Order: sequence, then structure tokens, then C-alpha cells
Amino acid sequence: MAAQTLELLAPARDAEIGIEAVNHGADAVYIGGPAFGARDKAPNSIADLARLVQHAHRFHARVYVTLNTILRDDELETARRQAWDLYNVGVDALIVQDMGLLQIDLPPIQLHASTQCDTRSPEKARFLQDAGFSKIILARELTLEQIRAVQAQVDRATLEFFIHGALCVAYSGQCFISHAHTGRSANRGSCSQECRLPYTVTDAQGRVIAHEKHVLSIKDNDQSANLEALVDAGVRSFKVEGRYKDMGYVKNVTAHYRRLFDALLEGRPSFRAASSGRTTFTFTPDPQRNFNRGATDYFVTGRTDDLGAFDTPKHAGLPLGHVVRIGKADVDLELADAAASVSNGDGLTWYTLHNELMGLQVNTARHLGGALWRIVPNEPVEQFKDLRAGTAVSRNRDLAWDRLLARKSAERRIGVTMRMTDTADGFALDVRDADGFHARATVAQEKQPAQNAAKVEPTLREHLGKLGTTPFVLERLHIASAQPWFVPASALNALRRDAIVALEAARAASLQRPPRAAPVQPPAPYPGDALTYLANVYNQQAHAFYVKHGVRIVEAAYESHQELGEVSLMITKHCVRWSLSLCPKQAKGVTGVQGTIRAEPLTMASGGDTLTLRFDCKPCEMHVVGRIKRHVLQEAKAQPITFYRTRKAVAA
Repeated sequence: MAAQTLELLAPARDAEIGIEAVNHGADAVYIGGPAFGARDKAPNSIADLARLVQHAHRFHARVYVTLNTILRDDELETARRQAWDLYNVGVDALIVQDMGLLQIDLPPIQLHASTQCDTRSPEKARFLQDAGFSKIILARELTLEQIRAVQAQVDRATLEFFIHGALCVAYSGQCFISHAHTGRSANRGSCSQECRLPYTVTDAQGRVIAHEKHVLSIKDNDQSANLEALVDAGVRSFKVEGRYKDMGYVKNVTAHYRRLFDALLEGRPSFRAASSGRTTFTFTPDPQRNFNRGATDYFVTGRTDDLGAFDTPKHAGLPLGHVVRIGKADVDLELADAAASVSNGDGLTWYTLHNELMGLQVNTARHLGGALWRIVPNEPVEQFKDLRAGTAVSRNRDLAWDRLLARKSAERRIGVTMRMTDTADGFALDVRDADGFHARATVAQEKQPAQNAAKVEPTLREHLGKLGTTPFVLERLHIASAQPWFVPASALNALRRDAIVALEAARAASLQRPPRAAPVQPPAPYPGDALTYLANVYNQQAHAFYVKHGVRIVEAAYESHQELGEVSLMITKHCVRWSLSLCPKQAKGVTGVQGTIRAEPLTMASGGDTLTLRFDCKPCEMHVVGRIKRHVLQEAKAQPITFYRTRKAVAA
């Protein structure tokens, strides 16, 4: 039986980052196209995507393009043309949220169901598979048990799961706070991140239970310890979040997981990497050195008490040392590691007595000897709140680390074996790579016995091993000649060049684009006969899709402005009551909900905005309730566009 593949899927803001993701071990890269990606500030031209595809395909790595916003009727034709442009430059799959795209003339390209589709149940996953999706990106909130249950119902599609990076506190596709408050829709790629704001939370009696806390801000996802368990649960594609992240983040995190997966694969011969080659690094990967809000494995192993980054949504950094002296214009630090150093331009942080994160930028750093360093900040020392002798200091920007990752930091190569033999009129070179691809080149050359037989093999290895800008590295060389011959460098170079060109051509010819899955016929019934605004239906084609699959009532997306009263603007597995140790389930002697426990609503406010927290205790979910702001409606009325509607004749 052929080994199953495990895919490490890395993000890319642009083609250059995508290329380095491949170089650092990614089996696939996901990236935005010219428009309609869920990160609207990370578009890429068709030409740049073609360049990325060309590089990735040399290693049989894949490129997936996000086309995963909800679309208006007037945008579908542009999206259709873009899909064909992407297909024509070799993109391997589209990541999709809007079901209207399945109704139009898309190219025969594989479709992946975006995490924005909010796939939490086996029934939803099975439906998406039967509707024509080849890969299903699961909700981040699922436990191992829930993933196994999904896998039991999905027999043709691949399951993908986020393993690292920032977490949306809401179920993906189920957050409308940004649109309600600012007009910027998360489902349209323009989230204003209201979840990272500080809120004051009060109970039903008006008592403050959290003051200016970031109660919707979640730590960052890190499944480093759960990879084997996720594999056993049925996940085959492992996704790193971060299409807005910089080059250093992508290099570092991709390298970290490449090492983990390489180690996993060594002990699991029934699996193999989804692409070719081995990667070596010039640095030791460490995800904690990138921007992060602390680490959580979220709900994979069950609900925990420490998933919130409630004090700050910023990067506190790694512990560095403590203050030993405060001067008028400088600060002396004693580092915890005497071998460590501080660089000009570093960023240092500390917490105030009220647990507020503060920071400074180092203008100059001078080593005083031992573990002592004198820091001159960019700003006056007297303005730094609660910075005094004994204060613990961390570093959230390490310029030396940034410089290290700004240089070439990895090399990815596919091992080849070469065999050189005699022919009637010269020599032949057979090249076989680690994937089993083979190529042969010959050269006509008069044979002359070597004057120094001992130099023949080193000379051949030197010239045949010059694989430079190719993706290959010479691992073994066999010389099967009748006797040691002198072979001119020009002949050796020609043999190597022609054989490698032929090998790359063989690899390219063998790389088949993943096939588009055909939907089952007759159309599979959707698991439910009515859809509310939560289904994000924003165009007539999406409406037709759901009707075709048996849905009787299809309401319009929230962005159509038909829900003007109070509704759930966010649905989340995160529970503020639980995190503040106020959940009724946490009460002594309470072992379960069993339909009897009801938590009273809470209220949270920030900057004049007030939202209600309601708790659905049986499924253990929280709803953030509010209404759309008047200025958002007024601004929408001024736009010369037509919104999709179903029930209410409300002018936009």
C-alpha cells in the first residue's frame, strides 16, 4: 500500500515569502490572488503567482490561492475570470467560502472549503465533500474526538487543520462585530479586530468583574505537541496561519514544523512528506522568538483555563533580565544569561504594577562586563512608567535574530544518484533522484587513459556535483568505466547539464494537477432546510446553490443589512464566564449542564460601544450580541451597488 502524505502548509503574504516558505520545507503554500482573498491587504499579481508556482513545482510542492470572501452578484464575473487566470498559470487549488462560485463556470481546478465555511460537524463536512470539495479546512475549535468523528464521515476529501498562529476568537465566518461597528467585513477580508480591544465587563447587577481587560483576545495557536495525535485523528494537511506575517515569521515557523514532521515521518513509515527534497537550516527554529501572545493548543485536548491573552494583545517577548539601576538618561540591565547580548534597535518590555505592558526601543547598548549592559533608550527615561530597579525585562524585538533571518537561512535539495558509463563513442550519465525519476545524457568524446588514475573520481565528483541553482544535490556517484579515463571538463559539464535538464523535464511532466472532485448526483441534501444570516449568502448564485441542495429558506448575509436589530455578532467557543472562573459548571459539586444551568448575561463596553454576552451552556458557547451602527448603514446607502436580499425590502 502506498504511503499516505502529510502536508505542511505555510502562509505567504507575497511571492518572495512563498518561495522562502518552500525553501524552508513547506509542502504547500497558500497565498492571496489579485482580489477576493480573506486578507484584503495581501493581494498578488498573476505574474507573481506564476513565479511562485514555477518554483514550488520544482519540488512538487503545491500552491493554493485564497478566493474565500463572500461575493456580491456584480463580483462573480470578475472572480470567474480570476479563477481562470490562476488555473492557466498552474495554481493547484482555490480556497473558497462562497458557494455561489460552485454555480458558475470555474476552471477544472481543485476546490478547498475555507475555514470560513465554519465546518464543525461530521454532517457539514460530509456535505461539503459531496458538493465537490477535495479538502475541508476544519474549525479551529474542534477537539481530537470531534476530528475523529468528522473523519469517520469523510471518505474522499482531505482534512486540514490549523496548527500555529493567531486565533480568531469566533468560529470562522461567524463574526460580524467588525462590520456592525466599522463597516469592515471579516467575511470580505477587512476585519478591524474589535476582539483585541480592552473591555470593561459588568454583571447583571452592574458590578464590574473585569476592568479594561482584553477578554476576547486569545493566545496564539501552537499544536507542536499534538501533531501525532492530529495525524491519528485523521488530519493530513497542517496549516500555519499568517498571510499578513513577515518573512522572518514564515521562515522560522515553517522550519520549526518541518523539523517536527521530519522526525515524525522517520518513525511512521506508512506516511511520507507531500513534496520532495530535504531542507537544512543555518539557524535553530524557535517560534517563541516571533510575535506571539503566548501559546495555547486551544480546544484540541479539551477546554483549559489559560487560553486568554487578557492583559495585552501585544507581544511581551522572551525574558531577558532585570533592571539594576535607573539613570537620568540610561538604564542598566543584568541579563539572565551572561552569554546573551543586547543590540541597538532591540525592543524591551516590562509590566507595570497594574499589569500594563510597556516598552522601549534601544538607541544604544553598551556591554559593561559580565551580564551587565547599559541601555540608552530612544525616549526620555523619566517617562517610562514603573521602570525601576528589580523590574523584570523581556525582549520583544531581537535585531540580531532579525538580521539572521534576513539572510539566506535554508537550502532545500533533492538527492540524486549519478552513474557514469562508457558508450561506443564517448560517455553516458544516468541520473536518478530520491523520488525515482530518471534521466540519461550522452556525449561523444574520444577516450584517453588518465595519466593519474587517483584523480579521476575526485575530478568527476567535482564537476558532476556542481548543481548550483538546480534543486538537486549529488549524494552518490558510481563510475562504471572499463578503465580510468581522462574526460575534459567541457564534456563533464555538458553531461551534467543535459542530464539535469532532462531530469527536471521528467519531474515536471509527471506533476499532475490535483483533480477537481465531481459533486455527487443527485445533489446531496444540505443538513438543514433553513439558513439564517449566519450562512453568509451574499449573491443569487449562492442562494441557488443551497436551494439545489434542498434548503427551503435562505436568508441574506449580515452584510446585506437586513438584520437591523440585536443579533449574535459573534459566536465563540471561548467563554468569558469560564475564563473569569464564574461559570456555573465550575461551581463546587456541579458535574454537568444537563439542560438545567443557565448563566445570566454579562455586558461589556469599550470606547462607547456596548455588547451583551449571552451563554448557551449546553453546547458551551458564547454569543456576543449587538446591533449594526447607524453610520455603517448610512455609508452603505451612498454606495452605488446592489445588495443581495431575501426577506426585507430595506434600502442599503
